[in-house]
Amino acid sequence: MHQIVLGLHVLIALALIGLVLMQHGKGADAGAAFGSGASATVFGAQGSSNFLSRATAILATLFFITSLALAYLFGNTAAPTSVTEQLVPAEVSTEVVGQPAQLPSAPIDVPVTPSDVPVAPAQ
Repeated sequence: MHQIVLGLHVLIALALIGLVLMQHGKGADAGAAFGSGASATVFGAQGSSNFLSRATAILATLFFITSLALAYLFGNTAAPTSVTEQLVPAEVSTEVVGQPAQLPSAPIDVPVTPSDVPVAPAQ
């Protein structure tokens, strides 16, 4: 159903673009009044403005209807679930694998004199 409405939506959009590009601008009627070749069209002496404007209005209405249908179809999905809710809590192991390594300790009885401490150079 999604693909059918989406395909219809794209076809209506392309037809709407074509109809808008075929229509005359506001200044095109002035040339037809003075006898230019624009008045002798396939649609008669009145011109194509009536037919094209009605077809554009119908296609625009269909475009909005398919837009609303697509919004309903693609927006009507289940609530998203969190990734952390999908994870199974890992079991915590309490068994000791090995004893921690013994770290060497610093000698406590070595005196520190002021000459042993590094001094930052003056700037």
